[in-house]
Amino acid sequence: MTAQLDTVVREVAEHVCPLPHIPEAVSAVRRRVRTVLADWNLAPDLAEDVLLVISELTTNAVVHALPPAVLRLSRVVDGRNALRVEVTDAGPAAADGRPVVEPCTGEHGRGLGIVTALAAECGTRVHAGGITRWAELFAA
Repeated sequence: MTAQLDTVVREVAEHVCPLPHIPEAVSAVRRRVRTVLADWNLAPDLAEDVLLVISELTTNAVVHALPPAVLRLSRVVDGRNALRVEVTDAGPAAADGRPVVEPCTGEHGRGLGIVTALAAECGTRVHAGGITRWAELFAA
C-alpha cells in the first residue's frame, strides 16, 4: 500500500529595506513598498492594509526607537498566502529606560491598535539586536 502525499508548493518572496531615522522615512518607504506589492500582484485591499501596517510600525521605529531600523517584508504562498511585515529597531529611545511618553495623546498612541485590528496575527520579539514588531496579514 502506498501513501499518497499532498504536496504544497511554497513560494517565498522577500524585500528588505533599511529605514532612515528621519520623519520622511515613512512616506519614502510607503512609495517603495507600494511598487513591491504591485510586483507581487497583491489584491488592492490587502495592499492598502499592508501599507497602513507598514506606516504604523515604521513610524514607531522612527519616532520612539534608536537606529538602526530595518523593514522586512515577506510573502509566502503556500495555501495561506501570508504576508509578514517586520520592523526591527535598536530599542526604546528613552535614555533612562522609561517608555517615551507622547505630549499629545489625542493624536498619537493608536498605531499598534490599528496593526492589531488589521493583522491576523501580530506581536513583538525582543532579542540581542533590539526589538522586532511584526504582523501577518492573509489574502482572502
